[in-house]
Amino acid sequence: MDFSLSAEERQIRDTVRSFVQKEIMPLEPEVLRNEREGRPALAPEVLRDLRDRARKMGFWGINTPEEYGGAALGPVMSAIIVMELGRSFVPFMFGGSADNILYAGTAEQQARYLLPTIEGERRSCFAITEPGAGSDARNIRTRAVRDGAEWIINGEKTFITGGSEADFVMVFAVAEPYGVTCFLVDRDMGWTSEPIMTMGEWGPASLVFQNVRVPEANILGELGKGFELAMQWIGQGRYMIPARAIGSAERMLGMAIDYAKIRKSMGQTISEYQAIQWMIADSQVEIEAAKWLTLYAAWRVQEGLDARHAASIAKLNGAIMANQVVDRVLQIHGGMGYTKELPIERWYRELRLLRIFEGTDEIQRRTIARNLIKGHARLGTIGE
Repeated sequence: MDFSLSAEERQIRDTVRSFVQKEIMPLEPEVLRNEREGRPALAPEVLRDLRDRARKMGFWGINTPEEYGGAALGPVMSAIIVMELGRSFVPFMFGGSADNILYAGTAEQQARYLLPTIEGERRSCFAITEPGAGSDARNIRTRAVRDGAEWIINGEKTFITGGSEADFVMVFAVAEPYGVTCFLVDRDMGWTSEPIMTMGEWGPASLVFQNVRVPEANILGELGKGFELAMQWIGQGRYMIPARAIGSAERMLGMAIDYAKIRKSMGQTISEYQAIQWMIADSQVEIEAAKWLTLYAAWRVQEGLDARHAASIAKLNGAIMANQVVDRVLQIHGGMGYTKELPIERWYRELRLLRIFEGTDEIQRRTIARNLIKGHARLGTIGE
């Protein structure tokens, strides 16, 4: 069992880390200032410039197939790259990617939606959550009714990531009598969005569909097979959530260690106190555990194995870990950690979301327990 990275993989990791340190971290004061003044984290032109510079370095379409111009580095390397990006709270991801379920589209749909999204010319959003159907996706109330060669969609979606910026949506509606179906719906077909204010930088939106007409040709996949597509979308990226949290937690723990070594209290640095040492030690143990659980889930995806159980474990563990680490880091910094002069309070707010979106802690626990009880997962297995 070899846990080492190849020379090429180490080079990719180190290059990304250098890019984060030299190009992304210097933008952190601007991001904090923009948040205080009520502006977006970064202007669109700044993000485009960052992505262009990254593309010149070869970081484009990290997990996108080569035939679509991507690097196709695979799930494990993609997870490692996301860990590196997580070292900064600047909301940046490399360009050249598209939602995995868009690859299920027809040739015409790929030309209209997939390829422009990969090139950054279009922006998508995934809309399944509703006011009465969050983790209970089978309780969808949005309806699609056939009218000749079109479908008329009525309903509301909520907490949709990127909903305010997207120009098209992959929306899931019950198409009677077939069942849940995914539709590709352009904004100019009539749906509207309204931003939802949150405690963190994440800016979701509510989407409203009122008699929105969609051509039959805009059905993604098959009629009544939308739930399967939705689970593919959700499952594909679940292990990436703790990946970013790991990078954030490592960065913050480093900040806490540096601060503990210079902050004096009662004649000695606080790093000499056992209470602080245990916070540091516990954080390191939890970060390492989350790291290997996440990489194991990514490895299962890469090997074509069923990764759903492993991804749920990684997501649950990583979300809890991140919240415990940021709480300790803030505690070590004392009053300064609570101020907006340092980014810790921002991370504190943002990382709290990890225990809710893409399946709450409670849903992950339910999934893990059910898999064990029903025999879908077994205890005592390694690499099976």
